[in-house]
Amino acid sequence: MAFPNSQVLVLNRHWQPVHICGGRRALSLLVLGHALVVGTDGERSFMTHDVGSWLRESMEYAGPDVVRGVNHQFRIPQVIVLSQYDRIPRLEVKFSRHTVFERDKHVCQYCAQRYDPRELNIDHVIPKDKGGKTTWENVVCSCISCNSRKANKLPAQAGMFPLNEPKRPRWRPFYGSGAPRRLAHPSWRSFLEIAAEEVVMST
Repeated sequence: MAFPNSQVLVLNRHWQPVHICGGRRALSLLVLGHALVVGTDGERSFMTHDVGSWLRESMEYAGPDVVRGVNHQFRIPQVIVLSQYDRIPRLEVKFSRHTVFERDKHVCQYCAQRYDPRELNIDHVIPKDKGGKTTWENVVCSCISCNSRKANKLPAQAGMFPLNEPKRPRWRPFYGSGAPRRLAHPSWRSFLEIAAEEVVMST
């Protein structure tokens, strides 16, 4: 069987988004009984399908995102909910060069220009040789030129202050960036909006 290059949003059994997988993996979980397909009418009113009911739904579907066998076809789902997995998604993001760039949206915090990651550095707002630490609250995304110009000076000495106060970000790990990624399917929106509301409530 040939599988379309599809993305499927995965929810834990509490209906919280935890992952994104491919169509092959989603259908495997469905067939093994580890997940149900989530259907939606677009207004936060959801229904679930086991493998049998999803097969019946799929047989009437004429879109391109299907896997065809000799006697049947399966539509690739857009959202699945796991039957057993109840782990809560982590709210905190691992500190790294990449996630600092993501937090600052690849924008130099001194000249306000957006750059390719290869043209960026991490700048310590309070330089390390002046007691600054390598923490979310003391590092910002900086282009190579601004980073060289600021060097090891304090912001007041260099006359260079970050556009935004550096803070520890909080976002769902599967988003892949500081805000929800471009949605693969409009049906994901409700689940990602609910997740974003939970993050706001927890801060």
